[in-house]
Amino acid sequence: MAKQKKAPRPKAITPKGFRDYFGSEVSERAEMLHQIAGVYHRYGFEALESSAVETVEALGKFLPDVDRPNEGVFAWQEYDENDNGDWMALRYDLTAPLARVYAQHRNDLPTPYRRYAMGPVWRNEKPGPGRYRQFYQCDADTVGTSSMAADTEICALLSDTLETVGIPRGDYLVRVNNRKVLNGVLEAMGLPDGEGARDNVLRTIDKFDKVGEAGVRELLTKGRLDASGAFIDGVGLSDDQAEPVLAFLTSKADDVAKTFENLRGAVGGSTIGAEGIAELEQIGELLAAGGYGADRIEIDPSVVRGLGYYTGPVYEAELTFEIFDEKGRKRQFGSVAGGGRYDDLVKRFTGQSVPATGVSIGVDRLLAALREKGRIGGRVEGPVVVTVMDRDRMVDYQTMVAELRNAGIRAEVYLGNPKNFGNQLKYADRRGSPIAVIEGGDEKANDVVQIKDLILGAKIAESATHEEWKERPSQFEVPRDQLVSKVREILEGQDD
Repeated sequence: MAKQKKAPRPKAITPKGFRDYFGSEVSERAEMLHQIAGVYHRYGFEALESSAVETVEALGKFLPDVDRPNEGVFAWQEYDENDNGDWMALRYDLTAPLARVYAQHRNDLPTPYRRYAMGPVWRNEKPGPGRYRQFYQCDADTVGTSSMAADTEICALLSDTLETVGIPRGDYLVRVNNRKVLNGVLEAMGLPDGEGARDNVLRTIDKFDKVGEAGVRELLTKGRLDASGAFIDGVGLSDDQAEPVLAFLTSKADDVAKTFENLRGAVGGSTIGAEGIAELEQIGELLAAGGYGADRIEIDPSVVRGLGYYTGPVYEAELTFEIFDEKGRKRQFGSVAGGGRYDDLVKRFTGQSVPATGVSIGVDRLLAALREKGRIGGRVEGPVVVTVMDRDRMVDYQTMVAELRNAGIRAEVYLGNPKNFGNQLKYADRRGSPIAVIEGGDEKANDVVQIKDLILGAKIAESATHEEWKERPSQFEVPRDQLVSKVREILEGQDD
């Protein structure tokens, strides 16, 4: 009889495009989410936690840069007892689920409905450096009002949020534009009816931040050579047709009034374009009334995000400080949040137009920015470790750790093999523990404990002379009943 082969062991690897998050990263994210939620709540938004799974039909065709709803999402077919299969998918953002929730529960929700949501989303896209298939988003949306005050409020909320989590004024800018202005530009261009020509123009406009004015001009007309030397076909417009687009993209002036004047020239006699400019002017007035100047939020026609998705104002938060990329080159950190008005999303469910506007913050990007600024990512404090000198006295050690925990101090008993005391201190060091508590037989007999300041001990061992060691002891013997007070005193000293 042939010997049966053992099943191969599974490989202990993270799936491609995903990653694991450990203690400090999880704690830093939780703290930031708590701060963001505080701002959202202060603005009057209510929390919503919707399902991570939606029907593919409900998710629709709004995944950026993807034409088919099943592409770009993690989807599967679920069969009932009659073998009828429904396609389900993990949510790719937090906005599409909001549209479904509002359509489903609109009779029970206030109008307008102001909600915020936080959580992971999943995209079945090709991963790359810093680009994962699962990531966190933080959204705030207002559904049920067409008032520009709602868009203004979202921009102000975004500004306040960035400052609250640790991005100082001067290191960020919230930039605002309006899709209606661009629609006016397309009208002024005299493009033929049909989506084909307009889509080609929109895709070209989206490349403005990469190829600049000259590059967009070439792509709209005869085409251009890219950096690799390959020729990219142009849209085929005449220079006159391309001019309104270029006027639109370069209309930003030092004075906002001049910017609006330039935009009026770009949209010509378009009614929808004029409406978009009027909305931007209203947003500008409301922002000024709230004390938000151009150093925090500015009108910028070069913002062209999500052109096929948004129906009115669009906004983007950009971090303006410089970092070094993987090749050592200086560059701006870039965008960490974006949003806009999307008045047609709920209509898919209800058949009636429901105005809505909102913003989404990329949590992982924002955390990376805070690390770049040195606002997070410092020393992570582990628990106080109560060492074990005699395994038969575990009750004594558990009593100590319970006293520390009841006093609000993070603490644990060493649960490994207690024979080698050095290994216990190595464990405490690996955990980032600030203090080790020691009670051997002699200490027990004398009703005292040894408390070792591991943070100070490490500093002294690293840089101090022997005399300095004597002047600044890192280990203290105190009466057993002073355990908690002495540990708290040392911890407070370490925070200074």
